[in-house]
Parts: sequence; structure tokens; C-alpha cells
Amino acid sequence: MPSSSRYPLRQWIWRAFVQSALIPLILVESVLIAVYLLSNQAIRDAQIEHLQETAVKDLASAALREAQIIDGRLRSIESLVQVYRDGAHKALLDTRFQADELERQRHAVTDSGVFYTRSDDGRAASFYANSTPLAQQDHAKVMRLSQLDPLMRSIQQASPLVAALYFNSWDSYNRIYPWFDTPAQYPHDMVIPDYNFYYLADAKHNPERKVMWTEVYLDPAGLGWMMSAIAPVYREDFLEGVVGLDVTVSQVLGEIAELNVPWQGYAMLVSHDHNIMALPKAGELDFGLRELTQYSYEEAVRREVLKPEDFNLAKREGMEPLLQAMNEDNGNVQEVLLGGRKQLVAWSEIPQTGWRLLLVVDEGQIFHDTNQLAERYMQIGYLLIAGLAAFYLLFFALMWLRSRNLSKQLAEPIDGIVDMATSLGQGKYLPAVPDSHIAEVSRLADAVQQAGKQLKASEHERQEAQSILQLVLESTTESLWQIDTTDLTIDLSERFVRRFGLGAKHLTLSEFNQRVHPDDLERLRHLRKLFADKGEEYFDAEYRYLDCRGDYLWLLSRGKVLARDESGWPLRIAGTHVDITRLKQVQEELRHASLEALAASQAKSRFLSSMSHELRTPLNAIHGFAQLIEMEAQDKQDARLETDYAREIVSASRHLTSLVDDILDLSSIESRRQQLQFQPIEIGALLSGCAELVQPEVQQKQLQLQVMEAANPPLFVQGDPRRVRQILLNLLSNAIKYNSPRGMIRMGYEVRADCVRLWVDDTGPGLSSEQQAQLFQPFQRLGRESSNIPGTGIGLVLCRELATLMEGEIGVRSEPGVGSRFWLDIPSAASPDVLGDETAEVPAQAVQSLVQVLCVEDHPACMKILQASLREFAEVRGVSSCQRALAELQESEPALVLLDIDLPDGNGLDVLDAMRADPRLRDVPVMVISAVADARLFEDAKARGASACLSKPVDLQEVRQVALGLLYSGY
Repeated sequence: MPSSSRYPLRQWIWRAFVQSALIPLILVESVLIAVYLLSNQAIRDAQIEHLQETAVKDLASAALREAQIIDGRLRSIESLVQVYRDGAHKALLDTRFQADELERQRHAVTDSGVFYTRSDDGRAASFYANSTPLAQQDHAKVMRLSQLDPLMRSIQQASPLVAALYFNSWDSYNRIYPWFDTPAQYPHDMVIPDYNFYYLADAKHNPERKVMWTEVYLDPAGLGWMMSAIAPVYREDFLEGVVGLDVTVSQVLGEIAELNVPWQGYAMLVSHDHNIMALPKAGELDFGLRELTQYSYEEAVRREVLKPEDFNLAKREGMEPLLQAMNEDNGNVQEVLLGGRKQLVAWSEIPQTGWRLLLVVDEGQIFHDTNQLAERYMQIGYLLIAGLAAFYLLFFALMWLRSRNLSKQLAEPIDGIVDMATSLGQGKYLPAVPDSHIAEVSRLADAVQQAGKQLKASEHERQEAQSILQLVLESTTESLWQIDTTDLTIDLSERFVRRFGLGAKHLTLSEFNQRVHPDDLERLRHLRKLFADKGEEYFDAEYRYLDCRGDYLWLLSRGKVLARDESGWPLRIAGTHVDITRLKQVQEELRHASLEALAASQAKSRFLSSMSHELRTPLNAIHGFAQLIEMEAQDKQDARLETDYAREIVSASRHLTSLVDDILDLSSIESRRQQLQFQPIEIGALLSGCAELVQPEVQQKQLQLQVMEAANPPLFVQGDPRRVRQILLNLLSNAIKYNSPRGMIRMGYEVRADCVRLWVDDTGPGLSSEQQAQLFQPFQRLGRESSNIPGTGIGLVLCRELATLMEGEIGVRSEPGVGSRFWLDIPSAASPDVLGDETAEVPAQAVQSLVQVLCVEDHPACMKILQASLREFAEVRGVSSCQRALAELQESEPALVLLDIDLPDGNGLDVLDAMRADPRLRDVPVMVISAVADARLFEDAKARGASACLSKPVDLQEVRQVALGLLYSGY
């Protein structure tokens, strides 16, 4: 709009008055006066009749209008009820919420078993009636509901109609705000679901689960006569409780008193069953009633108390025409005789509740003005002409003053709102709100102020988040860095610049590399180039960097690609620097400590050997019972979950057993006590078996595994099958853990002059010559101690010692960036003779009857496992000592004896010696089952007459097979 057409607000209002009001008014008044003078007498009677009809219509319209106002107020209360119900539902489900100490201290228990709040503290009152016994009261629910107190307080402060808010539960718990002394007001055994402010919201009375309004009742909480807006709180289909907002009759009367009832009438509120809910003082005389403001709680605290029948219009004389008209919906104005006078009653239904708002007006008062108007018509006509000139002069003056006042009332708050917006732009988020009587302008100012509060809260949260993020970064990293590969620059944080004395935060990579230790620089460049060429997402490097004091500090630099070009070349890379100097020092200290630990290996070996029994005995119980559970549940369709759990326990116990075996093996190797079982091993079966075992882990890591085809005729090597397989599995495990993403693993063999070489290739990062020199040292992980790759550093040491004991040799050939090959040279062997199958199948009829088995075992869990494993074909009797075993053997001759070695009163092998010395028991087979996994001990047991030896934890299938073989070897 051009600036020439703009003018001040006052001038604009005045011109609008003149154009739209004054000029048309003058013309209209002139025409009306002329018409009035010509037709006054003819139309006066018609006008009076019309005015009377209009008055009646206006009364009906007023009833409709004021009912809409009441309906709006009730809708606002229902909205608050819905908000409160949602908050209560969320609080009931929030099991992670923990009430503060003040809330817990506020609660106490009376002598009668009532759990209540004994102090105000600006919070809600709490009352758990002893109709729910104290032991069954859900006090955790009470604490979760305490988070509703701020919401209850806000709702009560926001709506002047709300006298109180409460939550009632199905088990007679009540939480109400504002606070009052609940034990003094409520009966200790109150049953809340018996009151209308609870049961009207249940599924029977409220299947739609909507907000309901109660009739007027006497409040047990002491607030007098009131009505409540209530809503159910469900957990799925279970009614947890009811929330409600109380509106007292006095508050409703106050609202009704503010309604604009014409002709000095009054309004009253009637329920859908014709009960007077609110009656103002003006209507008390007409109805001969007195609104209930006095009350007694003698019965209200014991049962619900509603208004007397006197307040029901159907019980009063002369109300039948009014009630019939309201029921038939025949118009909405009815003449009624009230207080000895004819009065007009207009009504309108409040859609939200079904209540009716009645406007009662004296009929004489309605038509009084109309009759006076008829008498004054003539006088006004004559006076109108005489006063027209003076009227317009005064009117012009009044409009002028009015326009000035109106423009001032508009301009000042608008200027204030402009100032508020300016303050928001300047960072002043709580500007002063200008005062205005115009609702729209006031709402606009409130909206601007609310926007300021939200901006302030958002700014505060942003600053807090920024402070926390900065604190976390400063606490966990030395620096954030970002590399731009386009111009080969790096951006560093201010903290890193200060710490290392750099000249600026933005440096070229050449300038940054000047501080890198010379021994680490080429390796760092190689890692960067390898990272870029292979298209990897993550970068990881360790190197030394010169700080401002001239000392080299170890840094761990980790980053991720942020952007790539179309060819996949990284454009921007960001990451962090972490000071790992102390970690490196700790690693060096650990290396020295490992050297000292080698000197104490003999003591360690003795300790590990002595701990073998204590470790294997509980592992045997875990392993055995898990197998029993698996055997019992595997054929049951409804026990798949138990079967899976049992398999996981069996797998875990086997892993622990293997770990114990490895540690004991290392100990025994170091003390040169390892006993190996040498025999020919077929290479093809060995390689394929090892590959099959690691195939799931290979697939999980998304690697590829290739196995060289077996030779024809088969090749054999001489060694312990278990130990050779252990070495190959260790090499395969390392190839999987330290390989490149989507890398390749190859496994094969080659025949040499004096041996056969078994090898495992990988495409990992490879090993430098320095790393290869440290490779076979105990607890040495070559700088991967801080990585997330599991390991202890003893696997290759154990492999080397095992290879040496089998007259073999283990070695490595590796090239950085290409991969590694680990190999095992082991003596070759001739093809073994084909042995007959020594295990004959046990005939089915051999196990039809239960055989007698004696189990000598002092551990109850192990005893139960062995009894359960053989229960299908044997009756296992158990004894826990040598003396009891000898006594049992004197009285009976079992078919099989299961014998533990370590018994409370002696060595179990003494029992074996006694049996072999007795001609009656000499041929009874004995199976030794012991936690002392010592090959020499088992050899001694067999030399003394043991038929078989097993170490704990036992495999139940193996126990069954060995037992069946010993029992039925004669078949």
C-alpha cells in the first residue's frame, strides 16, 4: 500500500464512524421520523403486539444462549478431566518412577490400618481405607500417583469452578487435592466403589468410558453439596479407578448469577430427572426452598447423600404443564404460577450433560416496558423533531470522544505487543504484558508471552544440552577433529590446540604430521591410505604426538566417514583423539608383571591343580542337571523354551570346562607333566571336522572359508587327536577374530621331507617383524589389549607348547597389509590297520529289567545326576563314604559300581582295592568318576582294576554308553 494512503488509527476510526454510522443514521432517523408521524397511530397496536412476541422470543433465545455458556464451562471441565485421566493412566503404568523422600515421609499408618498423608507440603491428600487390609494395600501405586500432584494443582488453579480433584481406586484408595486431614474426615472403613462418584463411571453405567456427571450429592471430603465430572481409568479391560473434578453448588450458583438474564429474572439448573441442582436466592422465595448451604456429614461419610425430594420439580404442585412441555419438546417457553405471580419460564438443554437451564422472569416485568413504550410513542414523536438537531450535535461530539478513546484503547496495547515482539528478538523472553479490555488483543499478548516462555525454556534446554555435551567431550576425549580430503586440512578443537601448543585450529595435514613421532609417521600415513583405498567406514590408529612441553603422548585416533563423492572417495572424515598414554604405561607394566608371573608359574600350576576338583564338582552338577532337563523336555512340544534354556546351560558349562582344561593344560605343560595319547590321525577328516566346528562363526562374521581337498589315498600324522584339533581350532579362531571385513580364510596341508605341514591362511592386516617377535609370549596381544576383540594372550603359547610335546613345530609367515599364514609341522604316520568295531550293540532285551548299581559319591547333586542318567535300566543306590561303601558291598553284589576318588573318609581307590581282593566282587566292573582330571591318576586307577575312568563334569550320554558297555559286555 502507498504511504500516502496511511493515516493514524484515531483518524481511521473516526472516518469509519462517519461513513458507516453517522451519515446512514441521519438518513435513517429522518425517514423513520417521517414514517412515524404518518403511520404512528395505525401501527402502534401492531408494534406493541410484535414487541411482546419479540420479548418472549428474546427470553427463549436468552435461555438458549446462556445454556450454551454453561455448556461451554462444563465442556472445559470435561477437557480437564480427560487431561487428568490421561495423566493418571500414565502414572499408574510408570513403574520406573521413584517418589522423593518427602513424599515417603508424608505417609503414615493409623492404628486402624489406614495409610494416609499426615502433612500438607503443598501436595495432595492420600487415604487408603482399611476396607483393603494393610497387607494387601498397593503402596507402590500410591507413590506412583504422587507424580499427579503438580497436574492436580495446575488444574485447580487454572479453573475457578474446580473445587477439588481426586483419584479413587477399585481398592478404596483416594488421592485428593487440596490437602485436608483425611482420617479426621473419612471413615476408616470407607468403601469408595459404593459412591456415585465412582460407580457411575464403571462399565455398567458407562460402557463408552466417557466423562460422566453426577447428581448433586453431599461431598464426604467436607466441601458441601456438589456435583462431579468423573472418568474411568482402565488398564486394558480392568477398571483401575476413577478420576474426578468437584464443582460445588455455591460455585455453580456463582456462575449462574453471572449469566445475563433479561428483565431482572434469574436462572436455575435442573437435572435430566427434574431435580433442582442449583437455585439462586431470587428463586428460593418462588419455590419455597432454601438452597443447601448447610449440611451435616453424619451420614455422608458412611453413604452417598443426595438432595431431598423437595428439590424435584415433579414433586411440586403446578409444575406438571412445565414438565410436560419440556418432555414433549413443545416450544421452550411456558407460563407457570410461581410465588403467587404469573411468570414465564424458558428452558434450554445443555447437550453435554442433558441438564436444563431454566430462566424465570416475571411476566409483568417483561411487558412493563412494552406498555410504557406504547404510552410514550406519541411523546417521543414530538420530542424527536425538536431534539433532533441538538441530538446530532451531541452525538457528533460523543462519537468524536468515543473514537479518541477507542483508538487509545487499541493503539496502546498494540504498541505494547509490538514492544513485546521486539523484546523477544533482543533475547528478553519475559516481556511485560500490556493491559487491555479487548479479549482478542489480550489473547494475542498472552500468546506472545507464552511464545517467550517457550523460547526461554528452549534456550535453557539448548544451553544445558550444550554444556553437558561439552563436559562429556572434554571428559572423554582430547579433541574432536575433522579432515577435509579436498584441500588436505584438519580442524581441531580449542582444547587440543592449547594442550599441544599448536598455532591454530585449522591446519594442513603436513603441519599436523610434524608433531607425530618419526617412528609412527609412516605407519599413520599407511593406515590413512589403506583406509581410503579400501572404502572402509571407520578409521582407527594409535601414535605418539608431541605436546607443548616437548613430551610425546600416545593418542588413539578414531573416526568415521561423513561424506563421499560419486566414486566412493571420502570427502570429509570426523572423529576424536583420546589420550591413551596411561594405558600404554599400564600395558608396559603388565608386560613386566607377566615376566614376574613366569617366575611364579610353578606356584600357579600347583594352585590350578588343587583347584581342579573344586571347579569340576559344581560344573558337573550344572552340566549334568542341564542335560537331564534337556533330555526330559526335548520330546515335549510345550517345553521348547525349557529345552533351549537347558541347551544354553550345557553349552556354557562345556565352555567353562574347556576353559578350565586349557588353563590346567597350560599349567601342566609348563611343569612338563602333560600326558599325550599318540595315534595316527587322518588329515582330511581332521581339517573338515575343524572347519565344520567354526563354520557358524565364519558365517556370522561374513567371512569365507576354503578347505583343501583330502588326499587319495589318505594321509596320516602322528599325534594326540585332541591336541592337534585344539591347535588348529585356535589358529582358525585367531584368523576369524583378526581378519578383514568379508575376508578369506584358507586351510590346507603340504607334505614335506620329514613331516606334514598343516596351515591356516587369513587376509587380515598382517603382522610386522616386531609383532612377530612378540607373538608367542604369554599374555601378549600385540597392542589389541584395548580393543573389543576377546582374548587372553595364552592361546598361541599353549599351541607352541603342545606342538613341542608332539615333536612338532609351530610358526608364522606374515606381511603387513596382505595377511598371515600360521603353520604346524607334525610328524607323518603310516596308515593304521583297520580295527573291528569293538562296541557291540546292546540287545534291547538286555535292558528290560533294572540292574543294581552302587554309586559311591559324597556330593548330593552329582549323586542325583548319576541316578537320573541310569534310571531307565538301573536302580542306583548311593553312599557317601568309603566305610558305607564297604559295608554295602559286604551285604550285596551290585552289577556295577560308580566310584568317586576324593571321599570324606579316604581315597576311593581303597574301595577298588578291597573289591579286587574279594573273590566275590573281583569281576564287578568299576567306573571311576572324579573331578581330579589327572591322566596319571586315571592310569593308576586302571592299573588297580578300574574298568573305565571319566572326569567331571560328565556327559550323561557318555556315562550311559559306558555303563551299558560294562553291564552287557557279555552279549
